[in-house]
Amino acid sequence: MSSVRRVVLGIDPGLANTGWGIVSQQGMRLSCLAYGCVSTSKDMELAQRLKKIHDQMSAVIARFEPECVGIETVWFGENVTAGIGTSQARGAALVACAAGSLPVGEFTPRQIKLAVVGTGSAEKEQVQYMVKQLLSLDAVPHPDHAADALAAAICYTTHEGVL
Repeated sequence: MSSVRRVVLGIDPGLANTGWGIVSQQGMRLSCLAYGCVSTSKDMELAQRLKKIHDQMSAVIARFEPECVGIETVWFGENVTAGIGTSQARGAALVACAAGSLPVGEFTPRQIKLAVVGTGSAEKEQVQYMVKQLLSLDAVPHPDHAADALAAAICYTTHEGVL
C-alpha cells in the first residue's frame, strides 16, 4: 500500500445545513477523520448565515488541513428558491476553500451516488449505508448532511485516483 496520505474535505452545501466530512486516503484505504454540520437559523439575516458557514468551514480547514475538496453542485429541481439559498451557501464554503488554496472537485448528486453506491439513481439510505461501509464506521453518520459530505469526499478520491 502507498505510504502517501491525502486528507480530503467533502462538502454538502445548504443554507440551513452545510455538511462537512474529512476523509483520509492512503492508497485504496479510506477512513473517516471527522464530520459535522454547520447549521444556521432562518431567523438570522442572510449575510450572517453565510458568514457563519464561511467562518466554520474556514475553521474546519484550519483544523484538519485537507489537501483538496469534493463539493456537491446545486440541483435546482422544482424548488428554485431553495436552490438559490444552497448556491449562496455553496459560495460561502467555496470562498473558505479558496482562502486555503485548496483544489476543488465539483460533482453532481448523480456522480456522487455513482461513485459511492455504483448507480447514479441510488436512494439517500443507500448512500448513507455505503458511506458507513466504505469508511468502516460503526453507524451511519448523522445528520444526513454530514453523510452526504463524506460521500462527496469519497467521490473526489474516485475521480482523482489512488495515491
